[in-house]
Amino acid sequence: MSEPDKKGDIPDESAGKGIPNGGNAAKSKEDFELASIYVSDAQYNRNIYFDTSPQAVRLYLRYNHWIPKVLLLFFIVVDLSLAIFEEPAVFLLPVACTMLVELLCLLVFALRLTHYAKVIPRDKFWKDPKNICIIVTLALTLVDMIVYGALDAAGCYAVRWSRVLRPLLLVNVTEGRQLRRAFRSIRNALPQIFYVFMLFMFSLLIFSLMALKLLGKRGLKTIDGAPYFTNYLEIVLDLYVLVTTANSPDVMMPAYNSSFVFAVFFILYILINTYIFMSVFLAVVYNNYKKYLKEEVRQLVRTKRHKMARAFAVLQEPKAAGGEPVVSQANWNQIVRLVQPGISNAHRELLWSVGDDDNQGCVGKLAFVQLADLLNIEVITLKSRPHPLQSAFPAFYLSAPSRLVCRLVQHRAFVVAYDLIILVNAVFIGLDEENPLIANSEWAFLALYLLEILLKLYVFEPRSFFSRHNFWNCYSSSKIISTRFDTIIVVSALIATIVNSALTSSGNYTSRQILDIVFILRVLRLIRVVDNIQRFRAIINTLIRIGPAILTFGQLIIVVYYIFAMVGMELFKGKVKFYEEDSSDPAKAYCGNELLRGTAFAQLNYCKNNFNNVVSSYILLVELTVVNQWHVLSSGFAAVTHASARLFFILFHIMVVIVIINIFVAFVLEAFFVEYSVDKSDLQTSLERKIEELQLAVEQEKLEDNLVNAMETADNEQGTGQSANKPPLMFKIASKRYRTVDALLQRMFEADLDPEDFAENDDGDDGGNFANPAFSSA
Repeated sequence: MSEPDKKGDIPDESAGKGIPNGGNAAKSKEDFELASIYVSDAQYNRNIYFDTSPQAVRLYLRYNHWIPKVLLLFFIVVDLSLAIFEEPAVFLLPVACTMLVELLCLLVFALRLTHYAKVIPRDKFWKDPKNICIIVTLALTLVDMIVYGALDAAGCYAVRWSRVLRPLLLVNVTEGRQLRRAFRSIRNALPQIFYVFMLFMFSLLIFSLMALKLLGKRGLKTIDGAPYFTNYLEIVLDLYVLVTTANSPDVMMPAYNSSFVFAVFFILYILINTYIFMSVFLAVVYNNYKKYLKEEVRQLVRTKRHKMARAFAVLQEPKAAGGEPVVSQANWNQIVRLVQPGISNAHRELLWSVGDDDNQGCVGKLAFVQLADLLNIEVITLKSRPHPLQSAFPAFYLSAPSRLVCRLVQHRAFVVAYDLIILVNAVFIGLDEENPLIANSEWAFLALYLLEILLKLYVFEPRSFFSRHNFWNCYSSSKIISTRFDTIIVVSALIATIVNSALTSSGNYTSRQILDIVFILRVLRLIRVVDNIQRFRAIINTLIRIGPAILTFGQLIIVVYYIFAMVGMELFKGKVKFYEEDSSDPAKAYCGNELLRGTAFAQLNYCKNNFNNVVSSYILLVELTVVNQWHVLSSGFAAVTHASARLFFILFHIMVVIVIINIFVAFVLEAFFVEYSVDKSDLQTSLERKIEELQLAVEQEKLEDNLVNAMETADNEQGTGQSANKPPLMFKIASKRYRTVDALLQRMFEADLDPEDFAENDDGDDGGNFANPAFSSA
């Protein structure tokens, strides 16, 4: 398919241009499609063993189109959201209605899987555990729907047990690779965590036995008059809860009141189990997480290089004098347009100049394989434009008074003055809103903020002021000042204040909700003060940069919560009831269940913490994750069911708090250390060096000079970059932004990777593809 003599409907400019020996550069449409898939897969770290036949390639291009991906994720969300409408429901719908929607979702998942089966070889499809998991999940769900529907029609009790399988679809679709990686982190860390957990349990059992012998026969009583530390299993549970500090110091007080000597026992227990063992848990998780994640990143890098080597093999052409094969500039441009259609001509030629450093009109294999990483570096293309007022009224805008205003607005004192105004405004927000002086002062502050925005619009070019790259910041004399964020907050606060005043003056509407919005918008202005402090800004920006990776663990938590919520609703639905504040029902005192009468659960009015629908279940699971009072919550549900119900809550604590939260902390620590301490990668440095060499770098002090994004069109193309009438474009690298989570992961571990991990070899199968690494399956 990739022979050099094949013809295709490629523009004439791709023939023989930029090749030193003037060889035939023509490549077929199928060649470019195949190469673009390799480059795109390398850029986004997709690792799908696809068939390289022309038909399969076209199907694969459709498979990776954003529309089917969005539709798939939409139906996954719909499928998961059905729990809101199913018994026990937040908004109950007929069973037939929810089942029809779920059947539609299953059909979409089956079609997507069928499309995937058409893309990859049949033997590879059936060897992939992800595909088997999806097929089994779909089959079991369909069987459960049939059985449940039949039992429901017959008036018999039935359980929708397949609902716990729904998150498996999100995990095992090809788009869920980040989520699979998170689950693999858990799976790889579990063996080492298990050994530490067994040692911890041994310590817990030993201390529980000592507590039974020390305190069990002293006739001590708890605060509610029950015997103190006389039952071994209850002692084990109480001391396990003490590790989480949820029942401290309550569990210790009867013994401490008897003699202060017994406090030494509890202090020693807390020191060993809470501080040492819990720290060891974190250390083990961190060490194993980093170890296995680094191995995955190593394979990820190798796979990326292999993909790029395959793309080079498709596009390569012979070089003069029998040299190494090369890729011409025309073919390089064509592949970049296919992979990233929205890239500007200026940006594309900048990337070309990095690869073709010697201006030979072609690039070798070593330079070509860098393309995927170069495309993942966000480059902001800027063009200098005069202020519209300067164009319309040059004499007025360039006059001495006008230039004085510009200098004042750009001066550091202007920023400091408005920071002080915001702080004074914060003091007024905290004062009594009923005081007319305080209430009316808000209009003065709004006037000052509007004046600030108008002055900035007068000084800075409007399109630069509201640039999409400038949502938060606009540089002025190396000082960051808020732009769009400020404008949105101030204008919203002005509108809300006007609406609130109008409704209040009407006398027939309290407008409390509008007033609350006004208060929130006022408080949000304080973020500006934090952002203007250099050290604070560095921390906040670091957190923002690692945000997409953190969201992966957010998905992981949602999946685990969903499984526990489904199980919890089947076990505990209807066992605890919530009564509104104005209810006079006597059952309100014990949450509608006689078994809760007199319990701490009912006395603390925890009735709304129940598993009666998926929303309340999620809220309860969040409370359990926070840990405080989780023993009271578990004891309440144990009281209305069986003592063994505590195992559900203990298992949740182990899985979420001990394992997942520790893995999350380990990832945040590693990512934060890298982002906070490392400035740029070598590739970003080489790109910045090229920008400076071409004298197209945006200097920090010039960022205040009316710069906007260059929105180039076909009428504005720059050709090969040698044209003398090239527009005066400038470039700036958003050096710590990552287009993909995998790019951040590679950044985290690139210092630990071996040189051979970056080797551009093209060993692979005869079909022009290569085997999936071991980490590709969940």
